[in-house]
Amino acid sequence: MRWQNIYVSGTGAWLPPAVSARSAVDSGEYDPEQFEADGLLSVRVAPDDVAPPEMAVEAATTALKRSGASPEDVALLVHSYIYFQGIDGWPAASYVANHAVGPRVTALELKQECNAGLVGLELAAHRLASAEPGTSAVLTTADRFGAPLMRRWRQEQGIVYGDGAAALVLNNQGGFARLVSTATVSDNSLEAVVRGKGFEPLPNGEQQSLAERVGHYVQQHGTLREATERLIAVVGEAIDTALADAGTDRQGVAWTVIPATGRSKMEWQVQKMLGVSEERTTWEFARRAGHLGAADQFAGLNDLAETGSLRPGDKVLLVGSGSGFTCTCAVLEILAEPEWQAAGGPGAEVGP
Repeated sequence: MRWQNIYVSGTGAWLPPAVSARSAVDSGEYDPEQFEADGLLSVRVAPDDVAPPEMAVEAATTALKRSGASPEDVALLVHSYIYFQGIDGWPAASYVANHAVGPRVTALELKQECNAGLVGLELAAHRLASAEPGTSAVLTTADRFGAPLMRRWRQEQGIVYGDGAAALVLNNQGGFARLVSTATVSDNSLEAVVRGKGFEPLPNGEQQSLAERVGHYVQQHGTLREATERLIAVVGEAIDTALADAGTDRQGVAWTVIPATGRSKMEWQVQKMLGVSEERTTWEFARRAGHLGAADQFAGLNDLAETGSLRPGDKVLLVGSGSGFTCTCAVLEILAEPEWQAAGGPGAEVGP
């Protein structure tokens, strides 16, 4: 879909200190062979006394300040996540909205696994398209993948989970980047890949393992080949549609913000799916942060902004994907260098 008068006016992130991947190998948490294959340097690990909604408030506060929007300008806050938010049966989005914006803003939660951030961006753009000029929407996403129920270093082959939050402010009047296009494509039949053995009547408190769930799917179907081919088709269609609607192609993109995975998955994404060079992606940020759930795209864009990597006229492609399976892609055109680009730097620590 092509967009008119929808802009990114601010970004922000809250990232705790990094823990080296080598130290996780030395402690026995990270398989040595997987470490070599992944090529990751570190992941962000939050302290036990910080909950994801608190992280989201910090990221949103930063993004709002940078955007220049006042709380009265914000009509919508969408908070997304994939894991526990500190309290069960509780509206985390309302907490984030109240503490980052104010008590009257509409607050919604969105879950579509690791694609929720970009899905939220697309939905917020629809809301702003019919709003009064000068209206903003705040998008936040935050997660903490703590033990013992989550084994961040062994949860999923080729992916190591990091903690943190990221935020993005959309505006329908102006910003440093223009939202040119978005595309979302789904294949809901692929939810079976990560469903596992079946439903449980109540939460059982058992340690989660996506690898075991995928293994169960392979046992039932014999292979992942067909599912992988359908997944590739979904991602390819979303990328091609977003780029076509933006009037560009893969070679016209200056930066591609990719999901944060290990090197083998990253190379497959970059070389097979995107056809761009590694240097034109956010791999260097991703290999130091880990997979931040639904925050990879906002955090990756924020890193490009903070490190002074964006230039007027650049096209930036954001690629999101989530089990289920959905893929959302967005194309931005950079209009101006963000004024806060000197506030951070490669690998900068952001947090309490």
